Amino acid sequence: MKNIIKQYKKEFDYSYTSGASVTIELLKTRPDLVEHVFIHSSFNQPEHMIILCNRNGVAYTVSDAVFRRINQKENTYILGVFKKYPSTIVSDTSHVVLVNPADMGNLGTIIRTLTGFNIHDLAIITPAADIWNPKTIRASMGSLFHMRFQHFESIYDYIDSFSCHEKYSFMLDGDLELYSGIAPKHQPYSLVFGNEATGLDESFKSIGTSVKIPQSILIDSLNLSVAVALGVYLFKM
Repeated sequence: MKNIIKQYKKEFDYSYTSGASVTIELLKTRPDLVEHVFIHSSFNQPEHMIILCNRNGVAYTVSDAVFRRINQKENTYILGVFKKYPSTIVSDTSHVVLVNPADMGNLGTIIRTLTGFNIHDLAIITPAADIWNPKTIRASMGSLFHMRFQHFESIYDYIDSFSCHEKYSFMLDGDLELYSGIAPKHQPYSLVFGNEATGLDESFKSIGTSVKIPQSILIDSLNLSVAVALGVYLFKM
């Protein structure tokens, strides 16, 4: 195993968790998918990781060379290797929809935020940042492993699959101002957010209800992960 580990590429059928806390979350939630765990000799509590690996029947190796080979950060002392797995979202829960998210750090942060607010279904309209990239997984702090997600080629493919959801498109010039209690009472909803740089185009005005987050005129827009956090929080209230 340690001789075939290479720096991550999107076309691989496996990925990595980079760091102790993220790897622990992987071992707790998806132990059947873990191929191997690598422990750096500088890790100060290897016995705890070894116990967790043994408990889940996961092979481990103490090796510094692997970390150098895949160019990990100097403060990364644990590496988990796991198989990518299929995932689909379900129709009877509310969704967040990200249209062409481009930043892996933002994507991971959003996944962590959704998990914190008990939203477990994420639709991603492609092209998009790689959800399996170790940078995304690390930014999610392992919350990816609690998330159902699904990729769609267009927003209309998503709408065709989930026509029962009430759609809310977040736009700078949305018709409805975001407020507490905005969520529909008796049906699941979809909160739709655009790309970090361009947001949602005018065509989204015709997709459900357009929503704006009040902000000062001193900035162009909020960071995407902040906008998602505000939207989800107020819809959940």
